[in-house]
Amino acid sequence: MERTRSAGSEMWRNKTMNPQEHPSPVRVVCGSTVLDRPSGVRIRALGRSDYLACWNAMRAFTDTRTLGTRDEIWLTEHAPVYTLGLAGRREHLLRHNGITVIKTDRGGQVTYHGPGQLVAYTLIDLKRSNVGVRETVRRLEAAVIEWLATVGIAAYGKVSAPGIYVLRGGGEAKIAALGLRVRNGCTYHGLSLNIAMNLAPFADINPCGFPGLPVTHVADFGVVRTLEAAGAELAPILARRLTSH
Repeated sequence: MERTRSAGSEMWRNKTMNPQEHPSPVRVVCGSTVLDRPSGVRIRALGRSDYLACWNAMRAFTDTRTLGTRDEIWLTEHAPVYTLGLAGRREHLLRHNGITVIKTDRGGQVTYHGPGQLVAYTLIDLKRSNVGVRETVRRLEAAVIEWLATVGIAAYGKVSAPGIYVLRGGGEAKIAALGLRVRNGCTYHGLSLNIAMNLAPFADINPCGFPGLPVTHVADFGVVRTLEAAGAELAPILARRLTSH
């Protein structure tokens, strides 16, 4: 499979930023807590990380992995940032509110990352697991749905609009977003799950490209979880579902 070239990054007001100018991706990984799962997937709890540094680290990991490289899941949280996918259109950024906007190389449109949101980056060799991209997306959704059920929240996915949804206030709301990149048969990027965060920045975008799409978080259902606890519970489910045959 031919290697693809990564997209650059850009800031609001047309200021450009080279990802290579940001902190070394090695710093993101070295400070992590590492857990090895029976599935063979290595889980790294990174804590709060810089988005661009983490993106660089994912690409470097993917570009240098070999047939013997273990799959990994990185759990993290970012400072406030909007990210635009490869097909992302700037008209979905409704207002400038001072939050940085980065053009990235994942699939999908625009989303928001911020404190109180669990981000799980899934670095999986699809050739090893012998599944395609669409099936991988379904497995990511199923893992989040399974975890939400353990805390009493009923959720579901939609083939027409990837992500995880719940019913709240008589209507549908999105509680987790997905976006992947496949390079040399391996995935990076992953999912973001809203745990207990300030949801106001979502009002300044069309979340995932859908005007007026309501967004919610786990805290709205009266469930109290730290990011660390949620990550420790969700990661083994992700590892099991992503690597099962």
